Amino acid sequence: MSSDSIEIRTARTSDVKQIRALIDTYAAPGRLLGKETVTLYESVQEFTVAVIGEKVVGCGALHVLWEDLAEVRTVAVAADHHRQGIGHKILDAIVARAQAVGVKRIFCLTFETEFFGSHGFQVIEGTPVEPDVYAELLRSYDQGVAEFLDLEAVKPNTLGNTRMLKIL
Repeated sequence: MSSDSIEIRTARTSDVKQIRALIDTYAAPGRLLGKETVTLYESVQEFTVAVIGEKVVGCGALHVLWEDLAEVRTVAVAADHHRQGIGHKILDAIVARAQAVGVKRIFCLTFETEFFGSHGFQVIEGTPVEPDVYAELLRSYDQGVAEFLDLEAVKPNTLGNTRMLKIL
């Protein structure tokens, strides 16, 4: 199928069931964190989807963590649509959204270091935030924040993946 027929857009609540099914194909083997359906509805506005006709064939989310920091989450493309540039288009849309909301740095936890590296993400060690921001982020209940902060409670990190950061 030609990538020209792929629409990249903000997710709608009507997409959540298909996003759920797509995530589940990667969560079972431990490539992505599983998410509760209620969480997907609560965060639907964070998601970008790739759609062919009415079928969601890819997704990804941008979750803002702080004034200048956000996390790329849940990037997935249906197996039968790999190698068509869909993941790249989704990530490009997420980066554009991050810039539009004023984020200066985006981070991800991934096994796909080559893919994210091709988009300018670099492997990080430690926590690249100021001590006062670190203290504020410690108040968050969000698992992604704990992973970003590299807290002992999440070591080894949930999936054993790599922490990467991109400066916009």
